Amino acid sequence: MFAAGGTGGHIYPAVAIADELRVKNPNTQILFIGNPNGMEGAAVTSAGYEFAAVAASPLARPLLSPQNIFLFPYRLIKSLIESLRRLRDFDPQIVIGTGGYVSFPICFAAAIKGLKLVIQEQNSVPGIANWVLSLFADKVFVAFDATVECFPRKKCVVCGNPVRLSLKKSVSKVVARENFFPRSGAKMRDLEANVLLVLGGSLGANAINIALLNLYYLMLMEYKNLFIIWQTGVKAFDEMESLVKNHPRLILTPTEFWSYLCKMGKIC
Repeated sequence: MFAAGGTGGHIYPAVAIADELRVKNPNTQILFIGNPNGMEGAAVTSAGYEFAAVAASPLARPLLSPQNIFLFPYRLIKSLIESLRRLRDFDPQIVIGTGGYVSFPICFAAAIKGLKLVIQEQNSVPGIANWVLSLFADKVFVAFDATVECFPRKKCVVCGNPVRLSLKKSVSKVVARENFFPRSGAKMRDLEANVLLVLGGSLGANAINIALLNLYYLMLMEYKNLFIIWQTGVKAFDEMESLVKNHPRLILTPTEFWSYLCKMGKIC
């Protein structure tokens, strides 16, 4: 059972791990748990895995707010009861949490039941959920050496971040460029062409969007062999699209580019 949600940074590493488990043993039964209204539902089902919802609430800011004091304990208990029910019905051999507040109740419920619990942390500094859950986990897999300092050291395994099998398909640079920039013609086939990929996470990073908004046109004018793929994040896409000039060497997309190509019918 996987517990992941909130952003693609938490969801897609879980999908990558599930992919590898399926390769090792095609009969492996896998269930993802996430928020009923989060992006995880669509992301997980499109990757071919079963999804079940468990309602969870994040901690409010500041931490000593009335909402956390009076409402959060009730919501947490409700989520734990629902999580225990999911664990009883699916009866997993191991629970893997990859972060996000929705992962907390299901992973904590797994610890209560004495199930094997593994945490995977993608970031250099963990969020509150993974930091607390690491105290109960059997193993904590991290991407960076420095992250070990944030967790119980003896539990940590430094292994980098998992990558989905769908992203490992071998495609030549020339073919990829022509798919990405079909309007660029011969320029894209030039081996001297440089492609800049700008990622701000699945929700978009406002600081990155603003910085690139001030620079992208000058960069394209100065460097004729430069091509830009700019992931704005879903929330910022409409605003950025209204402000950015259309250009044959620029692609603006709200989501990860792999999803963009699927929607455009370039790949499946």
